[in-house]
Amino acid sequence: MFTPQGPTVRELTVQALSSVEHGYDLLAGKFDATPFRTPDRVLSAVTEALRPLGPFDTGLDVCCGTGAGLSVLRSLCAGRVTGVDFSAGMLAEARRAHPKATLIRANALALGFAPTFDLAVSFGAFGHFRPKDQLTLFRQIHTSLRPGGLLAFPLPAPPRVGSLPYWTLLGFDTTMRLRNAIWRPPFVMYYRTFRLPDVRARLTRAGFDVKTTAIDALGSRTDGSPACRLMVARKQPV
Repeated sequence: MFTPQGPTVRELTVQALSSVEHGYDLLAGKFDATPFRTPDRVLSAVTEALRPLGPFDTGLDVCCGTGAGLSVLRSLCAGRVTGVDFSAGMLAEARRAHPKATLIRANALALGFAPTFDLAVSFGAFGHFRPKDQLTLFRQIHTSLRPGGLLAFPLPAPPRVGSLPYWTLLGFDTTMRLRNAIWRPPFVMYYRTFRLPDVRARLTRAGFDVKTTAIDALGSRTDGSPACRLMVARKQPV
């Protein structure tokens, strides 16, 4: 799973025993050499799925990490592109890769932006938010968007019950819950707490009109259902 340029087992262990913020500070320099970085094929597929929904002026990448999602915004947005993350180390890497982007260190649960963005995206970050915090997150993004603005993100189909990926994710989440029960500070990272029906309901409660569409470029499962959907949440126009 990891390239020789990626983190060692010892480095991953130290990260896992840290807080989320400090853990990502430690991992930042090698993050793009791990499987946790959103693949380019997903970024490209999301870009093309969003293109017909534009045009967009300003863009916001929520929990931007090292900046993979900023490339999506730069392809779609004519104006200013902004990334937000609470890890200084990850932002330093993003700044090297995207020197023209505006990068801000902030907690996504307290963004504090005026409604200035036309498009907000996020990739691979939602597992860091407990279900009880997801509504707050969506409301913060809703406040940051102009009327008619969009929040969009890919939502992969869950693995089939009983499959190897199913047991892998269940084992990971169980391990993280045990770790957080006995070790402080907590490291919040769960793969099974961001389910389509719950996400749709929370986005609606936050004030969005919500639609999903298949990302055809990412293929389908054996039963013909999409392997990944694009969640598109629109702030009501005035």
